[in-house]
Amino acid sequence: MSAKKNNFKKIATTFLIIVVFNLAGHFVFKRFDLTADQRYTLSQTSLKIVSELKEPLYIDVFLEGEFPGEFKKLQTETKQLLEEFKSQNSNIIIQFINPLEDEEQKDKTMQSFMERGMIPVNVTVNDKGQQTQEVVFPWAVATCRSHSIKVPLLKNIMGATTAKKVVSSVQHLEYAFANAINTVSKTKQKKVVILNGNGELQDRYIADFIKSVKDNYYIGPFTLDSVAKSPNKTLKYLQKYDLAVIAKPTEAFTDEEKQVIDQFIINGGKTLWLVDQVNMEMDSLYNETGSNLAFARDLNLNDMFFKYGIRLHPELIKDLMATPIALATGEQGSATQYTQYPWFFSPMIYPSIKNPIVSNLDGIKFEFSNPIEPLKNDIKKTILLQSSQYSKVVGTPSEINLKMVSERPDQKDFIGKGNYPVAVLLEGQFHSIYENRVLPFKENTFQNIGKENKMIVISDGDVIKNQLDKNFQPLELGYDKWTNNLYANKEFIINCVNYLLDDNGLINIRSKEVDLPLLDKEKVYENYTFSQIITVAVPIVILLLFGLVFTILRKRKYSK
Repeated sequence: MSAKKNNFKKIATTFLIIVVFNLAGHFVFKRFDLTADQRYTLSQTSLKIVSELKEPLYIDVFLEGEFPGEFKKLQTETKQLLEEFKSQNSNIIIQFINPLEDEEQKDKTMQSFMERGMIPVNVTVNDKGQQTQEVVFPWAVATCRSHSIKVPLLKNIMGATTAKKVVSSVQHLEYAFANAINTVSKTKQKKVVILNGNGELQDRYIADFIKSVKDNYYIGPFTLDSVAKSPNKTLKYLQKYDLAVIAKPTEAFTDEEKQVIDQFIINGGKTLWLVDQVNMEMDSLYNETGSNLAFARDLNLNDMFFKYGIRLHPELIKDLMATPIALATGEQGSATQYTQYPWFFSPMIYPSIKNPIVSNLDGIKFEFSNPIEPLKNDIKKTILLQSSQYSKVVGTPSEINLKMVSERPDQKDFIGKGNYPVAVLLEGQFHSIYENRVLPFKENTFQNIGKENKMIVISDGDVIKNQLDKNFQPLELGYDKWTNNLYANKEFIINCVNYLLDDNGLINIRSKEVDLPLLDKEKVYENYTFSQIITVAVPIVILLLFGLVFTILRKRKYSK
């Protein structure tokens, strides 16, 4: 009887413990991230953004269906990350959708996605020599109220395998979704101005940049022509903006215009400079001789940059790590044949530091860029991008000819040179260029030393320039229609804007690194039979042996 009582007590105690733990689990919530790189632990910035979400937010992910293992991995990582977001706020509603589930509407669906800018990916599935083609939509859409934004899940990396693209994409997921949630759930606050009046790029050449910035910020043009008539009024109006973008000016700035920009900076205005110190355009080479003269361009900005702590040299960078250009090499029938050649005046710049602006970026295309020399002063300078070690500078004036594509430079000519900065981040308290100088115009609010501020200077205006299609419509920033390559220019420029205007540290999520182990398919194919034996046959054999031994022992025990 006592044994029964003891058993009853044990069962009752166990039941009571289970009930207590279930009740505790209902009121106390805790998830554990056991991964070595803490890939499922959301940053404080993401947690803050999610906690402020007060309305339902829908995230539709189109990674559903049958596709290769790499995309299955991307699907799994996306699901697990979104579950972390949802666990922090029940207003986040997640749905995985197979857009091609309806075979009859397949073509119509694909066309609809492409019109919205969500380009599908054609992947080849190779299973032991048998190849099949699959269409994958690595996209998601976040919607809050009537505001929607598309979220790319797969990063484009030229020349990389799908596996490498997936690893890079997983590192980008938290930032992509946190930024999307922040964009659709909050009203715009910061204002970006595109400065005009000094021969800057026309709107159609920065149309994709403007379109991309509109998702997060107010953006509008502003001409400095009014400075000549009313400089004080112009400065007062300009100070309503948070960031000024100066995209490839070709005409010199007057001293009055410089004072307006200078005081905009001194009073806390952020600036993104994209300037060419050499007058040379790719289009100017497409003539009968295929050549043109490159010469220094005087923008009257040297003293301003010198005061801020840098010097832009009127020289061209020639880099063996170059992007290609397509040139007509003959005709076959009625179709002109094009051949791609490396163009050493168009460097392919790969980030080499861990700064969040350039972290996890693919190659960025520059064109006729100039070296930037950091100078000694109190301003903190971070070199974001620089040419390769196999680069050198060409002085100006100098003739540039398309026949240079046939050159085969010797690497010895580049020894001891290279690594020229082409994009620099400046942070600190800037001093006015008119400190202890006569002012171009009288200003009662003039200040010599500004508050803590930051600016980015890029020595190539073409980095922000998008090409036009045959109908003169803007193409995606970074896409080269002649070589069909897509560079990371757009992501780099948008990162620059986000960094300069980011108050909540969202851009810093980009520095997160994820160590994602992937299956080596080549090794699997080489050891396919052995792997099958280990994973299938061996467990069955062990189970049979265990059953046989258990049966024999049981017979021996009960046959006595």
